[in-house]
Amino acid sequence: MHSPTRVMFFCLGNICRSPLAHGIFEDHIAQQQEEDRWHIESSGTSAYHVGEAPDPGSQRVATQHGIHIGAQRAQQLTTHHIETFDYLIAMSRSNLEAARKICPPEHEHKLLLVRDFEPTPHNADDVPDPWGHGDDAFEEVFSILSQCISPLYQHMTNDK
Repeated sequence: MHSPTRVMFFCLGNICRSPLAHGIFEDHIAQQQEEDRWHIESSGTSAYHVGEAPDPGSQRVATQHGIHIGAQRAQQLTTHHIETFDYLIAMSRSNLEAARKICPPEHEHKLLLVRDFEPTPHNADDVPDPWGHGDDAFEEVFSILSQCISPLYQHMTNDK
């Protein structure tokens, strides 16, 4: 049996966007009955919220869609993550650039931007940070990520 594909979603603080991406991706692989083939985590490029649960807005929107992310805890993205995970998926260009600063050159190919997998035309590279912007902002983030996850999953399964 092969070892699981290791995927790390990351944003700035690991309490809003990346926990949602983490939960949506876990839900997607559960629907495919492939939980044993994947290891999914999320992190933040900063240490602002290490050890905290996802933001209540992220938990609320996830729960409204049947996904439970409340057991997740924020952690900071490290060079060790970059070296040991197969894919590291950034929520924004600034997150991607922060990861590149700690990324050994031989692992840079693992760093991806989530919106590059969005199938509908869009003008943004970033998943907007919903922190402090109300429930509609969290719903927008959930919607964007939901559109990206299946094409991202296809990319990773075709890449093996």
